[in-house]
Amino acid sequence: MADSWWQALSDATDPPIPDESGRLLLRNLVIDLLAALDAEPFDATVGSRVGAELADARLGDDRVPTISARVLTDLVGHSISPDAAVRFTVLVTALGQGYQHREHALRAGCTDSAGHDAGRHRDARFRVLFDSPIVAVAFGDLDGNILDANPALADMIGTSVEELRGISVYDFAHPDDRAQISALLYEQLVPAREGSVTLRHRLLRTDGTVGRAGFVVTYIRGTGRQPDYLGAVGAEISEWYDLENDLHRQARHDPLTGLPNRRYLIEQITSMSTTNTSETDRIGICFADIDHFKDINDRYGHDTGDKVLTAVAAGLRELEREFDCFISRLGGDEFVALIAPPADTDRVGLIAHRLSSVVSIPITVNDHRLNVSVSIGAAVTPIAGVTAETLLRSADSSLHEAKARGRGQWIVHTHSTSSR
Repeated sequence: MADSWWQALSDATDPPIPDESGRLLLRNLVIDLLAALDAEPFDATVGSRVGAELADARLGDDRVPTISARVLTDLVGHSISPDAAVRFTVLVTALGQGYQHREHALRAGCTDSAGHDAGRHRDARFRVLFDSPIVAVAFGDLDGNILDANPALADMIGTSVEELRGISVYDFAHPDDRAQISALLYEQLVPAREGSVTLRHRLLRTDGTVGRAGFVVTYIRGTGRQPDYLGAVGAEISEWYDLENDLHRQARHDPLTGLPNRRYLIEQITSMSTTNTSETDRIGICFADIDHFKDINDRYGHDTGDKVLTAVAAGLRELEREFDCFISRLGGDEFVALIAPPADTDRVGLIAHRLSSVVSIPITVNDHRLNVSVSIGAAVTPIAGVTAETLLRSADSSLHEAKARGRGQWIVHTHSTSSR
């Protein structure tokens, strides 16, 4: 990216940016910008400093900020911040302002503009965004009342700029999100009287619909008699949020059966073990394996095997609704029922029995009537400090014992006893 940036600036500026020293400068600036995208708290002034360093390179071309913004857009894809797009907009806007301020200072024979009306320059980094039809901008007092906003924010909410002035930011935030917003603003940002916080919350539009928005809110100190206030820059992220949810679901569900996968199962076990710490709380697990499933694949083909798996999954969903347990496909022909505390041998044994009876029925697939059965190894163990690996290993041990007894068998192991 630094090389592409160097090439774009070299093609556009006269004299071109130096080769070796220029590439090194741009590489360092790329690193600084990417770090700023992911930093907590977010610091928009990094963009100003980058702009000033570009001006110090004596490129002498007003197009430098625009060229830089176009090349640096790819930084968003390398950031881990969910608000990278909003933060990037703030950074490149600050970059443009930093470049212009330092460029003007250099042309006027001034080597350092940092002390020249710093408050006005800081405000300008936000005000310049007002003309953007994409980025939403608002200024508010320290109580959360909007002093000014741009048309992009008004359009996002479905109202006019005039209607926004004077109202509270809570008027278009979802009631369930207001406590979190208040905590970030009035327990972190305002008491510190500096820095920025990132908000991601539900947005109440005037037509009654609900969207998602991301904002970077920065504390701005007033100059002279001007009071301190808050500047917010943001964008609607509803599509991004929907995509994130889709990706989150895909990463935690089996594409064939739609059941939770191994990753999701491990997360559930970890969550239960950390939230249930009582010495008496017990967790249960049933590890089910389809008997002779390889023979089905070998004789009838993988398409038939896949349909058997989906049929078994459908039966397990009935079990999930009946006993309120967590059903997942571990992989291949292996399925798991996780039973949250309080679990005991009787309850886990009942679930194992029902699991066996739900699945062990003839299934007609592709005109083939197949007698499917499962072997089940189950375990009941104290949940305090248990790991997913330990729990699955215990159930797998029971499963091997059940399989040794023949088709359609199940067995439950506790710490010291076992029952059939």
